[in-house]
Amino acid sequence: MTDPTGPSTPPGHRPPFDAVLCDVDNVIRHFDPAALEALERAAGLAEGTTMKVAFAPEVDLPVLLGLATEQEWVESIARGLTGLVPETTAWELGTALLESPFHADETVVSLLRRARTRVPLVLLTNATLGLEADLDSLGLTDLADHVVSSARVGLAKPDPRIYELAAARAGVRLDRCLFVDDTEENVEAAAALGMRTVHFRGAPDLARALEPLFA
Repeated sequence: MTDPTGPSTPPGHRPPFDAVLCDVDNVIRHFDPAALEALERAAGLAEGTTMKVAFAPEVDLPVLLGLATEQEWVESIARGLTGLVPETTAWELGTALLESPFHADETVVSLLRRARTRVPLVLLTNATLGLEADLDSLGLTDLADHVVSSARVGLAKPDPRIYELAAARAGVRLDRCLFVDDTEENVEAAAALGMRTVHFRGAPDLARALEPLFA
């Protein structure tokens, strides 16, 4: 008897992939930068300055690998803004980035929930140690079969090892995985490993890629 709660594939039909590995930020979860941008304008900074400092590899890689806390990340951001704004303002900007409100794209969530009725779903994301709490706040703790977070495994995309780990969690060969990400570098790394890929720009990209599951 087929387990009605688990993935199932129509008889005689095999899609071109046996698992979906999906990024979180800018795919499932989206941030609202309005408050941060307002602070930057008030401080005389160009919009995006704080993010440019925050996401430089030497600043964000430690927090993404679980080697630094989110507050230590804010401290690093504040140091990176030294000379551009007063110290107090630098801390306010870093904190505003960390505390940016976020929401889930319900269309993407619905597509992924539907896909999971056919194949395993693994969230494969570069994230901080706060990811689990954030997923809980979004009501998404049950979205995927597994979550492979860079801060928990000590590996970050585009390191091939994190893709291999995610595929292993899904119980699927790399070349039988569909990988979804908004960052071109990560998509290229997945393709180099033989994975089917989606360079995500919006929900229609994901919908098209998942069509073979329901053909």
